[in-house]
Amino acid sequence: MRSINVNDPGLITLVNKLQDVFTTVGVQNPIDLPQIAVVGSQSSGKSSVLENIVGRDFLPRGTGIVTRRPLILQLINRAASPKAQANGVPEEVETTDKESNLDEWGEFLHLPGQKFYDFNKIREEIVKETESKTGKNAGISPAPINLRIYSPNVLTLTLVDLPGLTKVPVGDQPRDIEKQIREMVLKQISKPNAIILAVTAANTDLANSDGLKLAREVDPEGQRTIGVLTKVDLMDDGTDVVDILAGRIIPLRLGYVPVVNRGQRDIENKKAISYALEHERAFFENHKAYRNKSSYCGTPYLARKLNLILMMHIKQTLPDIKARISSSLQKYSQELSSLGDSMLGNAANIVLNIITEFSNEYRTVLEGNNQELSSIELSGGARISFVFHELYANGVKAVDPFDQVKDIDIRTILYNSSGSSPALFVGTTAFELIVKQQIKRLEDPSLKCVSLVYDELVRILGQLLNKPLFRRYPALKEKLHGVVIGFFKKVMDPTNKLVRDLVAMEACYINTGHPDFLNGHRAMAIVNERHMAARPTQVDPKTGKPLPAAAVPPRSASPSLDGNEVGSGFFGSFFASKNKKKMAAMEPPPPTLKASGTLSEKETQEVEVIKLLITSYYNIVRRTMIDMVPKAIMLTLVQFSKEEMQRELLEQMYRTTELDDLLKESDYTIRRRKECQQMVESLSRANEIVSQVQ
Repeated sequence: MRSINVNDPGLITLVNKLQDVFTTVGVQNPIDLPQIAVVGSQSSGKSSVLENIVGRDFLPRGTGIVTRRPLILQLINRAASPKAQANGVPEEVETTDKESNLDEWGEFLHLPGQKFYDFNKIREEIVKETESKTGKNAGISPAPINLRIYSPNVLTLTLVDLPGLTKVPVGDQPRDIEKQIREMVLKQISKPNAIILAVTAANTDLANSDGLKLAREVDPEGQRTIGVLTKVDLMDDGTDVVDILAGRIIPLRLGYVPVVNRGQRDIENKKAISYALEHERAFFENHKAYRNKSSYCGTPYLARKLNLILMMHIKQTLPDIKARISSSLQKYSQELSSLGDSMLGNAANIVLNIITEFSNEYRTVLEGNNQELSSIELSGGARISFVFHELYANGVKAVDPFDQVKDIDIRTILYNSSGSSPALFVGTTAFELIVKQQIKRLEDPSLKCVSLVYDELVRILGQLLNKPLFRRYPALKEKLHGVVIGFFKKVMDPTNKLVRDLVAMEACYINTGHPDFLNGHRAMAIVNERHMAARPTQVDPKTGKPLPAAAVPPRSASPSLDGNEVGSGFFGSFFASKNKKKMAAMEPPPPTLKASGTLSEKETQEVEVIKLLITSYYNIVRRTMIDMVPKAIMLTLVQFSKEEMQRELLEQMYRTTELDDLLKESDYTIRRRKECQQMVESLSRANEIVSQVQ
């Protein structure tokens, strides 16, 4: 196998081989290869341009959309054989006789080894292969047809003929045919390595050229677009395309080439392309506007220019092509390796290894020892820590013992707890009753914490089951998922019970002897200090100086019978609306007896003492729960699942009767493995091909 120099025309043949490699295997080409895409409207003369370049009449013709699949046309230049030269067969003579046509033939990639010496047969095969994908109606398909033509009369060149752009559906054409063709053409010419050959009829306004308009959408600067002006001979007398060729209308970096094609009558009369090319040469040499530049006009010049452009473009993009082939080969090889071999070993060993590996990874993720630690987000055990120290801690702190128990409620409980005799001291019973009620409120956030940790364990399970190994064995994945979820739910019951017991323990016994608890004497002293500080200072009216506390007359200790005092205290609401006559009647109390809306000074102090005691003890319990609930969850849920996961999986899954069913591969895995094998095979061959280039 000879090596190819970057200045060798064989570079085009090399790219042809790369195209064939991917088309033959039937995979989508992952490499953006250099190519020349031919675009233009249906009436622009695309087919005639291509036939003139080949020197053969071989493309289907007719009304409507004739080209309904992309045609990858690979022209291979080869020297005429000595036998053909000895027979004196002129290059320009068209023939369908295989005996006298030894040097020109076509080959289709879908018919390997079959040579078509008769170019009419090539046309028929294009039609046949098109209809095999699109049917006989006017539908289109993006699947390409690869045609290779060997001839001494062509320059090595590769062109992609695309369906002609149309605007109005005709006959059986789909209603959205314009959109379908546009999308197909855009997909081809949007590739950065595509050279756009925009074909436009010279006898129409260049500004209305469908081919140029579409080319400018993907190549607005005209850096990789070359224009071909057809039907130059049909322009009105006195008009020419000199301004277009000079780049004064729509400039293109690769310029324009004017050509003259066969007319419809010439085609119907089967006028040889060789005579048409001679007519084209004579036209440009004798036309007053073009004769000075005739060597830059016509089909032969267009073919030479395209050959040079394509070769230089390949030369520029070859390093990138090599790099992309290498990286794609590595990528698909890794994926193929992860999919594993379709030939399985011992099923029992495979399942045992998978269970062991899964259990180890589960422990690793919880402990934070996994190698794939993220620097972007928390994961695994760190998320559980967040639940404990952020969500749960703040959730417990957010439970305010006095958002549901108001001062009036506390006063009512105080009166109720003292029975028929008003209490001389702050009631212990009232304090315990209220604080127990508030402690029980911590059960909901504590159970919610258990639920959140359960969700995190399920999240870890989902991450572990998202690996390619489990996509390969869907039955195993489903079974493992069911077993682990069942295991988590089973462990949830003792965890919830332990958390409930912790709350019940705190509510069961109020330890007023706790060293951090604010006792009753201290609470009363604090409240008295607050009230003393809040009382207004009385002054001597003569001197204006503050009176000492001993000089301030004490408040009356005995209740007053003055009517102004009626309504104060707990029963003020009962007597507020009664006059003295009704009071004297001593009506029985109402069925529902509620407290008044205002508190006396003594009641206010008592309520404040109770609130201080509740706050002090509640904070102790809150700290205890923030410390103990995470420990309980870790013990009975997280730690237990780490230690018992493997045993549970083995007990539930390691059954000989089910092992083969568990290891049944998914359709996706079988299909994807085949695709990756084909892609690796194609890329390996492509890598060998490009390695020839020095």
